[in-house]
Amino acid sequence: MSRILLFNKPYGVNSSFTSKDGLVTLAEFIDVPGVYAAGRLDKNSEGLLVLTDDGALQNRITSPRHKMAKTYWAQVEGSPSDSAIATLAAGVELKDGVTRPAEVRRIAEPPIWPRTPPIRERKSIPTAWLEIRIHEGRNRQVRRMTAAVGLPTLRLIRYSVGEWTLDGLDSGRWIELS
Repeated sequence: MSRILLFNKPYGVNSSFTSKDGLVTLAEFIDVPGVYAAGRLDKNSEGLLVLTDDGALQNRITSPRHKMAKTYWAQVEGSPSDSAIATLAAGVELKDGVTRPAEVRRIAEPPIWPRTPPIRERKSIPTAWLEIRIHEGRNRQVRRMTAAVGLPTLRLIRYSVGEWTLDGLDSGRWIELS
């Protein structure tokens, strides 16, 4: 029977169990032998990380050919225009090629925990929240997509992977699915 853990990764935590650089790792939160992260979140991103001991499941989650949806909440600097949202949805030209089409919409600030440290705020520049659902997982993809349309990401939270979500899972906490 496969083990599946859902972890709400805090800001500043490395998505592995070891670090040569002295970074905070998953080992400081999860003491379950034999499970590994199915995909990564960079240390500046927060949110849902799926861990499992099932290699086939890891492959289904991470391989682009399976197109498992991942939903992100991105707080961006600036006010997203309809044109910027349409470009994000259609696919953005990045250095490693055009992204697949995404589902993108403006959202109200989601019901989330405070970030430590807080994001930088500028009184003269507004911020907005976008929900971005992608079906691939390139390195820092959402951050690069929003930057490409002139909306730098200030805070990035992965809300869901496939059908699994952060609902009811506080930052720094994990649950094991039965």
